[in-house]
Amino acid sequence: MMALFRGALVYDNGSMKKSDMLFDGTSLSVFAGDVSAFDSSSVFDNVVILPGFCDVHVHLREPGFSYKETIASGTAASARGGYTAVCSMPNLNPTPDCRENLETQLEIIRRDACIAVYPYGTITMGEAGESLADLSAMANDVIGFSDDGRGVQSEEMMLSAMREAKSLGKMIVAHCEDNSLLRGGYIHDGDYARQHGHRGICSESEWGPIERDMELVRKSGCSYHICHVSTKESVEIIRRAKAEGLDVTCETGPHYLLLDDSHLQEHGRFKMNPPLRSPEDREAMLRGLLDGTVDMIATDHAPHSAEEKGRGLEKSAMGVVGIETAFPLLYTNLVKTGILTMERLCELMSVVPRKRFNINSDAGFTVFKLDEKYKINPEDFLSRGKSTPFEGDEVYGKCLLTVYEGRAVYSDLV
Repeated sequence: MMALFRGALVYDNGSMKKSDMLFDGTSLSVFAGDVSAFDSSSVFDNVVILPGFCDVHVHLREPGFSYKETIASGTAASARGGYTAVCSMPNLNPTPDCRENLETQLEIIRRDACIAVYPYGTITMGEAGESLADLSAMANDVIGFSDDGRGVQSEEMMLSAMREAKSLGKMIVAHCEDNSLLRGGYIHDGDYARQHGHRGICSESEWGPIERDMELVRKSGCSYHICHVSTKESVEIIRRAKAEGLDVTCETGPHYLLLDDSHLQEHGRFKMNPPLRSPEDREAMLRGLLDGTVDMIATDHAPHSAEEKGRGLEKSAMGVVGIETAFPLLYTNLVKTGILTMERLCELMSVVPRKRFNINSDAGFTVFKLDEKYKINPEDFLSRGKSTPFEGDEVYGKCLLTVYEGRAVYSDLV
């Protein structure tokens, strides 16, 4: 497999440079020869070449829920999305809360993953919040500790976890949610919920635990990362914490940047946790992205079966897929519109998450054809999950190639 990328935009240490690039089947090199010597079918124009993306928040569902996704299908989908590294969340069966349970997952990763997969260990046993998981036994083989899908309700439990994670040189990666404030809600407590008779989830259920945990970070000195930030209050708390010098970072997802509760429809593909918030919250996410308060973009790729997502807003499972659509959506809506530069998008999707989570920065590359326009069709996904709020959206940017460790893990060079 050989291809010439003519006049490609290439990310190089913080800037985009234009060059003819030759792919020889394993690696890229600058091409200075005669382009006319190539067959036209192997020459590609209007492409961007970026370091492989890194998603610090994905649900690969295996072991325990392989009808939703597997390590094989999830990493194949990731490669198609331009990702060469993902961090897999621990709401599995068995949960990786001890060495033995973690090893079950590691064996599948070694056997079936086509890109790098870095698992999380849980913070508490079974993610039940009642006793600490065996953090020290897992520390050498996890990227950090998280009870994602559930908030750690006990302040004392979280402080203990932070102190042990600190001693082990690992990060706490927190799903911030106060169960006492949920009150049976399942979408944002905003205009849409009130107008359509739905039970809402208040913003404080997210920002309250973040505010609590900032004090615990002060006490423990722990490295702390916040999952899927969605409210304007959360962004402001994080902004102040960073100004204070706390070791705190956060992520948000493409859907919180591009959608809000004014876009809701009576379908499970619009249901996720945290929910789509207000237009003001979405604007705060964008401002946070622009001023550096929001450090990175993670998809929270959360596949479910069609049956689980087909029960409407109230009864569908929470979670949407996004690993195959993140770059085209963000390029179309944020880069082409001038809100972000291509360099900044690359930093948010690759450079910053790798640096923060100490993940190999020399891990392949991805190539997207920028003038390729198409509609998002979930039936084309490699993921077993098909539920996305962006179904039918017209986007630019088609993945042509993703290479990891000298292997083409995804190719559409036709």
